[in-house]
Amino acid sequence: METYSFLRQFADSWALLSLFLIFLGVVVWAFRPGSSKVHDEVANSIFRNDKKPAEAETPKPHVKEA
Repeated sequence: METYSFLRQFADSWALLSLFLIFLGVVVWAFRPGSSKVHDEVANSIFRNDKKPAEAETPKPHVKEA
């Protein structure tokens, strides 16, 4: 059996099955019970210290390096 035929047969059977099982594992892990608290915390982490609007930054003068 030549290399291409072997790799093609492997990709059509076992590699496809293993990638599908990895996909199912990631989906189950993402939607596992109890993970919603973690997902909510991560989603709202950018607002954690948001008590007031950000102060305007003063523009810095552009200095050309020699």
